[in-house]
Amino acid sequence: MKRRDFLKVGGVGLAASAVATPAIAQSNPEIKWRYTASWPKSLDTLYGGCEYFAKRVAEITDNKFQIQPFAAGEIVPGLQVLDAVSNGTVEMGNTALYYYWGKNPAFTFGTSLPFGLNTRSHISWLRFGGGMDMLNDLLKEYGCVGVPTGSTGAQMGGWFRKEIKSMDDFKGLKFRVGGFAGTIIAKVGGVPQQIAGGDIYPALEKGTIDAAEWVGPYDDEKLGFVKVAKYYYYPGWWEGTGQGHNIMNIEKFNALPKHYQAAIEAASYDTFTWVTGKYDYVNPPALKRLLAAGAILRPFPQEVLEACYNAANGIYADLSKSNPHFNKMYTSLSAFRNESLAWNQVAELSYDSFMMRMRTRT
Repeated sequence: MKRRDFLKVGGVGLAASAVATPAIAQSNPEIKWRYTASWPKSLDTLYGGCEYFAKRVAEITDNKFQIQPFAAGEIVPGLQVLDAVSNGTVEMGNTALYYYWGKNPAFTFGTSLPFGLNTRSHISWLRFGGGMDMLNDLLKEYGCVGVPTGSTGAQMGGWFRKEIKSMDDFKGLKFRVGGFAGTIIAKVGGVPQQIAGGDIYPALEKGTIDAAEWVGPYDDEKLGFVKVAKYYYYPGWWEGTGQGHNIMNIEKFNALPKHYQAAIEAASYDTFTWVTGKYDYVNPPALKRLLAAGAILRPFPQEVLEACYNAANGIYADLSKSNPHFNKMYTSLSAFRNESLAWNQVAELSYDSFMMRMRTRT
């Protein structure tokens, strides 16, 4: 090749590389977001999941997309995450959607419908049963879009100052309970209180409330409830799962490069396994420690469970008549719940029951 021709070809190559480099940089812009959570830093699984999520997004995007988590109260109180994301105070948040049932009762389907689905069935319904699409139709009205992230698994029924023997013991009981379950507690005579996680202990200690539920043994131990209330009840019928969500301001989310949007989704689902897996690992030894510290473990009486179940179904029937979002999600979830329960009875329940019988023999 003649020197003149070589330089001509080489010049084209150099020019192309000069154009390509800025284009690559532009497709991977440096972006920083604020990420407010409903959880205090002391809850190293719920808030720790937020830290893990932010770390995964940074790793996926070669540290170009930086998301800084903030604990409850650092930017906004724990129960105002949806408002902060909706009005653009922050770009995204991590929360339990049932905290906002006062805005619309259908938000409860994002976290847990009382007497609804367990953890595996719920994530299945969200991802493959259309649940997340329906929730995003609702979130869109608040200028947000969401994706499921960490779940607590099935929760405990909470800490009570006195033993619960019948429905009479619920009369006038001031009970800290999350989300929509408070409407059911009220219908059976209790007085529901919605209090953020970091504020529960002082309320229980001072007697402002008579009982409180939070998550399960690991987090309950950290919050110290066993020091001020001894009776520890199960199951938490209002939360067969405790599904959290990442919610993003929809305008900010739509402005992201597509692969950054994909990074948020991938890291959120990765965080689901991190949070749920950790809870399943740390709850059993935490329960043993709580029992050693004086906790008195009790199942809710059958009378209480059935009364709450019947009250819940009455509320669902009324809401389905007046709230289109609630009706659509309840119809979908109920149909799936029936199929899921039948399958679980054939498969996992029979397996777990056998293993429990064998455990008692060894």
